[in-house]
Amino acid sequence: MLSAQRRSHLLDLLDRDGRIVAKDAAAALGLSEDSIRRDLRELAEAGLCVRVYGGALPVPAADRPFRDRLSLGTASKERVARIAAERIRPGSTIIIDAGTTALALARLLPDDPTLTVITPSPAVALAVAEHSPARVIMIGGELGRHSMVAGGALAAEAIHRLSADACFLGVTGFHPEHGLTTGDLDDAATKRALAERSTDVYVLASEEKVGAVSRYPVLDVGEVTEVIVDPQTDARDPSTQAGGSDALDRQDRG
Repeated sequence: MLSAQRRSHLLDLLDRDGRIVAKDAAAALGLSEDSIRRDLRELAEAGLCVRVYGGALPVPAADRPFRDRLSLGTASKERVARIAAERIRPGSTIIIDAGTTALALARLLPDDPTLTVITPSPAVALAVAEHSPARVIMIGGELGRHSMVAGGALAAEAIHRLSADACFLGVTGFHPEHGLTTGDLDDAATKRALAERSTDVYVLASEEKVGAVSRYPVLDVGEVTEVIVDPQTDARDPSTQAGGSDALDRQDRG
């Protein structure tokens, strides 16, 4: 079987089963696991899957560009944002990360002029200014075209000089085994820096993020105060979403 045919077959498996277990795929095709891992690496580099322990998972819908995500799961994001807004204490300083769920939260802030909002997102900053009397502090840096968030060395320097009572963090994947992940390397570093400068860290996990795994790790689930999920999502066992990964974790590392 040609390499192009193998990769096409693997993508069909991913679409059908919601995951690829490298050991099983190799046995089914009569190939070495190294061949399958090489194919998965090439597919991941092309953005067609996410490599995880022992195989691969689908690319999360939340890894799409910011503009494309504005209409994705809007009702779920609204429910998560409303719960998050209840965690905001009067007079506190909070960080609101970038992302479409963060944008929903920015539009639901309490009517509190003593509130201070720090954000690396121009869209969130504008929404806060439009919908609340809160003080707004923007984190500068290079604007990522995909995520529409400021990052890089300038952002890291600014974040290092700030502190907050709470951080509301956006991610593109929340999985009990693979933790909190995102699809951009620089964005992952910015999110970790924001979390480190906050007393409490709340993760905004709307329905499309539960059980998903993106390429770059942000934090382990145990490192945050709370993962806020949509109450209408079955989040009790996120590994059941996107095909899960329990079988993958029992295989050799891919």
